[in-house]
Order: sequence, then C-alpha cells, then structure tokens
Amino acid sequence: MSVATAVAEQVLNGLTVGMVYVLLAAGLSIIFGVMDVINFAHGELFALGAYFAFAIAAPLGGAGFWVALVAAPLLVAVVGMGIERLAVRRLYGRDPLYHILLTFGLVLIINDLITAVWGKAAKPFPIPAALDQPVTLLGFTYSLYNYGIVIFGAMLAIGTWLLLNRTKFGMIIRAGSQDREMVRNLGINVDTYYTLTFGFGAALAGVAGIVLGAFQNVSPTMGNSVIIPAFVIVVLGGLGSFRGAVVGGLFVGVVQTLARTYTPFLEGLIVFLLMIAVLLVRPNGLFGSAVEESHEGALLHGSGGGVLSPAARKKLGYAVVTALAVVPLFAELTGITYAVTLLEDMLIWALFALSLDLVLGYAGLVSLGHALFYGVGAYAAVLSLMHVTPSVFVALAVAIIVCAAIAWVIGYLSIRVSGVFFAMITLAFAQLFYNAVFKFKWTGGSDGLFGVDTFYGLAGVGIDLSAFELAVGPVILDGGLVRYYFLVLVVVGGYLLARRLIRAPFGTVLQAIRESEERASFVGYDVTAYKRRAFVVSGGLAGLAGGLFAANNGYVAPSFLHWIHSGEVIVMTVLGGMGTLYGPMLGASVFVAFEDILSSYIDQWQLVIGTLFVLFVIFVPRGLVSLPRTVLDHPVVESALERRRPATTETEAEHE
Repeated sequence: MSVATAVAEQVLNGLTVGMVYVLLAAGLSIIFGVMDVINFAHGELFALGAYFAFAIAAPLGGAGFWVALVAAPLLVAVVGMGIERLAVRRLYGRDPLYHILLTFGLVLIINDLITAVWGKAAKPFPIPAALDQPVTLLGFTYSLYNYGIVIFGAMLAIGTWLLLNRTKFGMIIRAGSQDREMVRNLGINVDTYYTLTFGFGAALAGVAGIVLGAFQNVSPTMGNSVIIPAFVIVVLGGLGSFRGAVVGGLFVGVVQTLARTYTPFLEGLIVFLLMIAVLLVRPNGLFGSAVEESHEGALLHGSGGGVLSPAARKKLGYAVVTALAVVPLFAELTGITYAVTLLEDMLIWALFALSLDLVLGYAGLVSLGHALFYGVGAYAAVLSLMHVTPSVFVALAVAIIVCAAIAWVIGYLSIRVSGVFFAMITLAFAQLFYNAVFKFKWTGGSDGLFGVDTFYGLAGVGIDLSAFELAVGPVILDGGLVRYYFLVLVVVGGYLLARRLIRAPFGTVLQAIRESEERASFVGYDVTAYKRRAFVVSGGLAGLAGGLFAANNGYVAPSFLHWIHSGEVIVMTVLGGMGTLYGPMLGASVFVAFEDILSSYIDQWQLVIGTLFVLFVIFVPRGLVSLPRTVLDHPVVESALERRRPATTETEAEHE
C-alpha cells in the first residue's frame, strides 16, 4: 500500500468517526444555542440510544437494525423531552452553573439505570449483513458500513440544517433563542418548542450512539468516553453553532485518527491543546457568535448564618472537632476501625471541596477541571516520597508548591475569559494533564504508582511518629491514629486559613467581584489579579488534599485527574452550600458517607445519589446549610410558629 493510499484510508477512518461526532455535537450545540443549557448528560443519551437499539434489534434478527435505527432515536427523544419538562425547565432563569449540576446528576442516574437493566459487560451489536462487506474504491478496499456512516451522517446533518433554517419550526426556535418573551407575547407556546428542541437534540445523540455501537460495541462507558470530545468540538466550532459542530466534528475525527497512526504520543493531547488555543485566541470558536454573559439568576450561595448565630456556629465547630477527636478512640474500643478509614476519606474530600468553594462560591469561577490539582498534588507527593525523601511533610509541601505554580500559569492564561468559557478551558487543561500522565514511565503510565513508604518526621531527624505506639488503658495509640490526627490537624488548619482569607479585605473584594465584576472594577480593584490569587490558593489547597490521600494510602493513579472527580467535587460543594466554606465540607462528608454506605448494600448507589442531588439542585439550590432556614420559611411552618408565639400586648406594641 502506497503512502498516499494509507493516508487516504486514515482520513476516511477519521471521517467515519468524525461523522459520529458531528451527530453528537450537533445535538449538544442545538440545545445550548437555543436554550443556553450545557448538557453533560448528552453522552448518556448517546449510550441510551445504542442500548435501546440493541434491545430492539436483538429479537428481530436481520431487519432489527433498520427498525432500531428509527425506533431507538424516537425513544431517546421521549426521554429527552421528559428530562426537559420535569427538570431542566425548572432552572430557566438561573445561572448556567445549575444546568451543569443538574445534568451531571442525570449522568449518575442514567448510567446506573443502563447498568441495572443491561449489566456492566459490553454487548455485541452486529452490523447488518448487507452493509458488512468490503467495497473497493479509488484503489483501496473499505467497509460499506463505513461509507454508509459518512453518507447517512451527511444526509442527516443537511436535513437538520434545513429544519433549522428553512422551516417554521426552525424560525420559531431561533427567535425564541433571541427573545423568549417576545415569542410568547406573539401567542406561540415557546415552552413546547423548547421541549421539542431538547428531544430533537437527544434524538441526534441517540442516532450517533446506534451508528457507533454497531461500528464498535455497546458498553456503559461509551457515553463517558465521547462527552468530552463532544465539548471539544462545540468549543472549537463555536458554542451554539450548527455549522461549527459539523466542521469541528469532522476535523476532530480526522485529527484524532491521524495522530493515533502517525504521532501516537500526541493522541489524546492534541485536541485539548487545540481547544485551549481556540479558547485563548477566539473564545467564541471558529464560527460562534459572541455569547453575552447573563447576570440574571445569580449564583445561589449558601446562607447558613440565617438560623445559627456566630456564637452558635462557633460552638458547633468545637463540637465537630471534638467528635473527630473522640470517634477514633471509640472505634478502637469497639473494634469498628473502618470508621476511621471512612472519616479519613471524608476529611480529604472535605478539604478538596473547601478548595473549590474559594473560587466557585466566593470568586464566582466555575472550574470544571479542579481534579487536575487534586491529581497533580497526589503525583507530586508520591514522586517526592519515592525520589526525594520519605517525609510526608516535605511531600505535602512539594504538592502545594507544584499545584500553586500550575494554578498560577493556568489562571494567568484562563482568567482572561469568563463564564462558560472559563469552565471549558479548565476542563481542557484537566483533560490534557489526565491524558499526559499515561504517556510517561515516571508517572507509572496507566498503572500509576504504588507501594510508597512514608514517615511522619523531617529528613535527617530520624523520628517517625507513624511508628509511635502507646497504650492508654484499653486504647492503643499507634501509627494509624497518629496519621489520622495529623490529617484532622491539616484539614482544620486549611479551613481556618480559608476563613481567615475570606474575613480579610481580600475575601471582601472576592465577594464584591462575585456579585458584580464590573462594579468592583469601577471601584478600582484589579479584578483579574484577585481572581488569579484566589485560583492559586484554591489550587494549592486542592493539591494538599490530593497529597494527603496519596501519602495516606501509598498510591496514585491517573483516575485521580479524571473529569468525573471534578464533577463530584462540584456536586459536594453545591450539596453542602457554596459560599460558606463549612457547607462544602459538610456536603463532601455527606456525599462520601452516603456513597460508602449505599455501595455496601445496593449496586445502584449512583442512581440514589444522583436522584437526591437533582432534587437538591431544583428545590434546595442553597444546599444543606440552608435547610433549617428553608423549613422555617415554609408557609405552613411559619404559620404554626406564628400561632404559638404569644400575643403582643398593646403596651408592648407602643413600646416597640
């Protein structure tokens, strides 16, 4: 085979995959362009389409594929319309962050439903016999199914463009995306059109899932594997641009295929480098129009101070610290030592959530790539323990310094963009680092690094506190408890540091920026510098959390940097109540505890947690810390309290 023929074959492979990306990204882009909804559940709708097709085609034999190609996308469309009517519609007018949070919760729900029905193993989804044959064209042989994907995808893309630009339906949804109230005032039920648009975008994702499912296999992870490339495509092409989704999908498909063949080291890296470059140079994408940042529906920050006085919150804090100190001793007496391990995980994730709250809750920066700092901190700590010194103190210091430095560089490049573009560029950086750790031997590749020895002392001193052992009555204070108390000390210290920063003038400026960046700038504050400093502190604390986990458990793996962890820590932050510092720590503790307890009893624990989180996003957006105030402000409770309150006498009223 000549070089030209080999390249042409790879380009055709890229166009095949790229056309699947086009269908996936087109639906994602249409939903954002019309409804301003960033749908992280789009990948799961993609997987759902493949599984619906598998279920329909399996009992029908040879003709099943063609029936499934029509029926499965319609079923996915129905699911999408149900999601819009029952959940997404309730969030219109809120900050776009809540769309991200809601759809992340839906990712957990749909993925667990898929595994509950069809299991975790991949399913074969055979290509129809009529399409499963070679065709020789222009000097080389290629599968007829691959040609079919390109032709079918192109026809569907053209049909979608005609629907959006040459029909009354398209005219109404385009008008609704510009001014929803105007369209409603004309007597058009624009809400119905929004539902149909969401369903149509979901159907396109379902078609893409069917096409790729027959090309490869159907598996529960297929949605997770395509959602990030889909976001790369819509960012490259332009958020909300259908033309950008088509061009970006084909471009990414070809680039990925050529990189896999000719520059394997750059596979998994090059598309994220392109995404970062486009966001820095042209945030609106190649074909996107300017996206105005909406200030309607501001971030709903936690307000835990509405019920408890500062003195009461202080006493509660002392009680929590006391409980953290006593529980391990009680566990030693009862033999329930696993409680200490669970508390350690809760504390580490609490520190991680606290780090995110500094930028999300106080600076108003939505970081979708915060797992980068957690993972890099873990790698920095482990590599220090392996190659510099086994002292955990040195390793944690290295983790903080390295992550703070990376945060400064990323902040310097990224904070010039804002809103959804900042969220996307942090996601791109995180995925860049996630793919990079697979490439090097010194990071352990896909296996990570294991079997790390640590001691709790300083180099050259020779004192290892983790080897300490002392019997106090029936309780034995050993190295495990020393490590635990050290962890408590670090996490409490991290909280006190964050609280000190927020109560200082620095924190006041951050909150002013969050409420109105333009007003803070007019007053004379360097908004960019303040946000960058907050990002650096946040990155350092997240790196400390990752370093603590690695040092405590003696290993690190690439999964530490995966975007799912970024989503989980956002879930924890909002679940507890962002903008309160202690709220996200509470949310992280509840999330980790629920995950541990539920996973011990049921396989579909993500379904339960995802459902609870979706309900919280819709009905309790201020988080757990606001629950007392939410209950007290409920009309029924307020009326009952009013009836129990003693009547005010006339003399008392005159005195007031």
